[in-house]
Amino acid sequence: MNTAMNYLTVLFVFLLVAAPSLYGMAHDRRIDRQIRAARKAEDLRAAYGRAA
Repeated sequence: MNTAMNYLTVLFVFLLVAAPSLYGMAHDRRIDRQIRAARKAEDLRAAYGRAA
């Protein structure tokens, strides 16, 4: 029982330390997707502007 509690404690501390980094990575990925979508929309807008 004591060994299991030690493993859980180590896991909890690891998650406590890693959580801000993981949250930041998820935030960066979301912003990257938004930038990619905005660029794609701008490219489509520019392409239709030239065709007209």
